[in-house]
Amino acid sequence: AMSKSAVKISSDLLANPLCEQEPSFLEMVTAFDTAMKRMDSFNQEKVGEGSWGCQGVMEWWQCHGIMEFSSVFPSLNAAVKRREQTLQDYKRLQSKVEKYEEKERTGPVLAKLHQ
Repeated sequence: AMSKSAVKISSDLLANPLCEQEPSFLEMVTAFDTAMKRMDSFNQEKVGEGSWGCQGVMEWWQCHGIMEFSSVFPSLNAAVKRREQTLQDYKRLQSKVEKYEEKERTGPVLAKLHQ
């Protein structure tokens, strides 16, 4: 089901009007679509054989160079990194708030808690 979804996503991307406007985007999406279709056919083949295992999947991904697609959408990778950094900042600040909430409620503690 995952590979079928990936093929659907790649097909939808190919239908995007941006592909008509940007030849470089069309090239990347076409490569992505081809890779997803190959992955789906590989999955169907492996399911039919009944020999589906993690090692086989990793070997296939490495042999077919799919890992390079992490660089196809750099803005997505940047957004994931920003989210991780923001999440770490949130957790750090949340622990500070919890620490100040446990302390006695004096003027300086309330001021820092408000900050």
